[in-house]
Amino acid sequence: MPETKADIDQAADLTLLIDAALAAGKVACQFVGPETKRWDKPDGAGPVTEADLAVNRLLEDTLQAARPEYGWLSEETEDSTLRLDKTRVFVIDPIDGTRSFAAGSKTWAHSLAIVENGFPYAAVVYLPQRDLLYVAALGKGATCNSETLAVNPAPDIENAHVLATKITMQPENWSEHKVPQFTHSHRPSLAYRMARVADGSYDAMITLRPTWDWDIAAGDLILREAGAVTSDQFGTPLRFNSKSAQNAGVVAAARPLQGALLKRLVGAPNRSQDL
Repeated sequence: MPETKADIDQAADLTLLIDAALAAGKVACQFVGPETKRWDKPDGAGPVTEADLAVNRLLEDTLQAARPEYGWLSEETEDSTLRLDKTRVFVIDPIDGTRSFAAGSKTWAHSLAIVENGFPYAAVVYLPQRDLLYVAALGKGATCNSETLAVNPAPDIENAHVLATKITMQPENWSEHKVPQFTHSHRPSLAYRMARVADGSYDAMITLRPTWDWDIAAGDLILREAGAVTSDQFGTPLRFNSKSAQNAGVVAAARPLQGALLKRLVGAPNRSQDL
């Protein structure tokens, strides 16, 4: 079947994101985490470093020059309601895992997505110091370093290996205060956690805190194109570029396991597995 204009546009946008992510990696790696200037944002919004801002400048200059008609949403750019009227919007986290970056760890990522009418249609998560380039396009599948990704066929909930924070594992988050006896681990960077489920390294990931679009938009598409089901903690499909730029957490896994997790979470006892 010959390529349509939409296919060509999508391929060009994905190439643009890949090139921008690779360039971002070169900029970020010029900084040495523990020696990089760091300060805390107002209102407990977390840390930021001079590396975050340098990468953001590069990405904003590069991507907006290439697609001036697209909206812009980035963790390190003051938000504007102008993005709400745009069909396509760049959703960017210059460095996802800033604390990890500042501590000198290799586990941090550049997270880049283009959202079209609320849903990602091109995405890149790049970990330059781990040499991992995750890429996805809507309807075209997902890859890591050009290898096709597929989520694990879902085990039963008690035998799953889930990426989850300590807060998620508190009894009050689970029905009847009974925490499932799955194995749980943690990794810095939400984008990386989502990618690790997409590549089959883990069976599921859960975060129950409100999550910013820039942390999860790219990971959402990579997961879904690898065969996962994603939703917020109440089973509602994730949607991006809302006024709040947030979703109510993330639960992601292959379909049977994702449904089983939702049923066990407080406030979601009757979630359908057909989400």
